[in-house]
Amino acid sequence: MILANKKEIIEEYQHSEGDTGSVDVQVALLTTKIKELTEHLKTHKKDFQGRRGLLMMVGKRKKLLQYLKKKNVEKYRELIARLGLRK
Repeated sequence: MILANKKEIIEEYQHSEGDTGSVDVQVALLTTKIKELTEHLKTHKKDFQGRRGLLMMVGKRKKLLQYLKKKNVEKYRELIARLGLRK
């Protein structure tokens, strides 16, 4: 992930100035990394360590989304729609 791209994502999903650790920001960054790694694995089919990293990121994103759903269902649904997950 390019650093400028990371800053854009943080600015788009942050709640207040300097917010880099909220659930929304973490899920958005993980989603971007997952998409990039998925494209990488399409061409490099035998990159098993990359595949393991992908599975770990998907699991972490799932846990964060479960936490958000438990705390604030409305915010959860909004984030899912913004990221284009679960069609």
